[in-house]
Amino acid sequence: MEETVEKSEQKKSEIEQVRELISRKRRHGDRWDGHLLRDIDSMHFIMPIIYPNRCDNEAFISDVIDVTKLNAYLEEKNRDVAGMKRLSPFTVILYAAMKTIYLRPRMNRFIANNNLYQRNEISAAFTIKTHLRDDSDEGLAFIHARDESTLDDIWADVNRQVGLVRESGQIDPSTQAMDFFTKKVPRFISKSIIKFVRVLDRHGKVPRSLIETDPYYSSVVLTYVGSLRMQSGYHHLTNWGTNSFFISVGEKKLRPFYDRRGNVEMRDSIDVSFIIDERLADGFYYAKTIRLFKKLMENPELLERPLCEEVSF
Repeated sequence: MEETVEKSEQKKSEIEQVRELISRKRRHGDRWDGHLLRDIDSMHFIMPIIYPNRCDNEAFISDVIDVTKLNAYLEEKNRDVAGMKRLSPFTVILYAAMKTIYLRPRMNRFIANNNLYQRNEISAAFTIKTHLRDDSDEGLAFIHARDESTLDDIWADVNRQVGLVRESGQIDPSTQAMDFFTKKVPRFISKSIIKFVRVLDRHGKVPRSLIETDPYYSSVVLTYVGSLRMQSGYHHLTNWGTNSFFISVGEKKLRPFYDRRGNVEMRDSIDVSFIIDERLADGFYYAKTIRLFKKLMENPELLERPLCEEVSF
């Protein structure tokens, strides 16, 4: 019991330290989207310098999650909801990821220009296919969370952004910016501008209007390839932007689960892949993070709580 209390206090201390950090006034070296971490151990100071590229430091972790309870939870939540407004497994996964990041704040760090930063907010991003056709357009969704955000808040925001793309055809700001450079500006000029923007990206100076919905500036990018009847797989990170955490979710299917006595039971499950910048923390921290995410998914009633409410795991 004492050990559990001590662990809880340590976890709370980490969260409180992050809250205090991001509430401080910006100092020299801070960015608009993150605060420079100055008091760090020598390894986390050196690694961004000797391993400067995010794509060279990817850690890949995969797991299988039992969604038996999630199925029942979704059925209850959607009892009186129809059509596109229904709560989807993807929205639950998205909120579980955001709550995991809040309770495991090192997952909300990023490295830019050889420095380690703590991101100022928790956000999640994903792409929206306007129609399930090869030639249909894609839009970008960018979800922002507050400390007091709940699953219902995120559910409403996802429905709003998906509706804007699929029903009204409204294009997000980042896509509009890309269309401008590729369709309105001569090719040789647009290439030069884009190369200059990459320099600005390194120093955190890209105009916010260009990256307002850019998924690679979010805390976590998610892709639900299960909706395409695919298994989850590896998806690379990028050296552009600040995103350091990617989640790929595969198709729901029956799989065998074994109890301690070796008895087998077939249950609905999904496979999930996590791609993480390994320079942010260590393997022990990542293992506990995945354990928390898995607990939230397998006990969806925990997701009724606000983002900031702690969960023992």
